[in-house]
Amino acid sequence: MPLITLIGLPGVGKSTVGRHLARNLGCRFVDSDAEIEKRLGCTIRDFFEREGEAAFREVEREVIAELAGAEGGVLATGGGAVLAEANRQVLRDASTVVYLRSKPEDLFRRLRHDTHRPLLQVRDPLRKLRELFMQRDPLYRRTAHFTIDTGRPSIPGLVNMILMQLELAGLVDPSLVPSPVEPRVLEH
Repeated sequence: MPLITLIGLPGVGKSTVGRHLARNLGCRFVDSDAEIEKRLGCTIRDFFEREGEAAFREVEREVIAELAGAEGGVLATGGGAVLAEANRQVLRDASTVVYLRSKPEDLFRRLRHDTHRPLLQVRDPLRKLRELFMQRDPLYRRTAHFTIDTGRPSIPGLVNMILMQLELAGLVDPSLVPSPVEPRVLEH
């Protein structure tokens, strides 16, 4: 099985969906942000405040290059991973990339009380999410092999949509993909 990478804006659900997807596929799950924090010995937020975004992006580039070289599994990346051309190229070449796409307004509803995402600790987080979407959506689209619109489906629903795309592409065993539920006819 190839490495499957999830990309998308902060808060779209890459880590949560990734954990469930890996469980369904019976493979390992890695969150690039968690790996970065292990390497830094502190939270991304603390490093961001102390060293700045440029220093963080360099560490992120190194970690993603290492993780993309791994065999199989599911990798969830940070929302800004696609900003570096090197990351976009290595992810696209070394894995099957799935873009979890969500509207900024939907993300804002989920993230409005979040205090852990450094880029959203601003006066107007919705405006910031709209800016991030405008900047990053074209990069996510160029990097992705598949785009899944998150809308409002459940986590299992998103996992099933990803599994179906991977099955159609011949990348996963069809037995791992749940079959559609047959409609039931109720007799009176």
